Amino acid sequence: MAAALIATSALAGCAVDEESSSEQHSAAQGVTPTLLSRGRYQPFTVESEGLVNFEAKAKTAVDVITRQHDYLPNSHTGWHTHPGPVFITVVSGTLTFYESDDPSCTPVVVTAGNGYVDHGHGHIARNETGAAARDITVILAPPGLPFRGEINPPGNCAF
Repeated sequence: MAAALIATSALAGCAVDEESSSEQHSAAQGVTPTLLSRGRYQPFTVESEGLVNFEAKAKTAVDVITRQHDYLPNSHTGWHTHPGPVFITVVSGTLTFYESDDPSCTPVVVTAGNGYVDHGHGHIARNETGAAARDITVILAPPGLPFRGEINPPGNCAF
């Protein structure tokens, strides 16, 4: 979450690019994404010890994308992937995440004020409640390339 806060703060003044899209396989329903920023970072190494013990290294240039997602009740993002890690902070409501490679389709419930880290494999975020929800997402992607890829439902979940 600290990395998400750092990246979000660092990118507040960056220019905004249009999102690249691909063919929709599992279209989002009831989720409105808003691109807040996209900024290019040259290779870097970050090591922090003390109250926050954190380490990150970008061996090549990387784009850091910040998005807000507004979820209507009973909505979802559709099944998708990202080319790199994603830090998702739920800022209001409750979201439930499912992984495409989890044969038991185990829900990961994340409430406001908490975060979820996606490592770039297939997943879906669902608002399974009767109330609206919102997240702020920080995505790491190759420079200038799409930061989301649509995938077919993997078949491990009943929805």
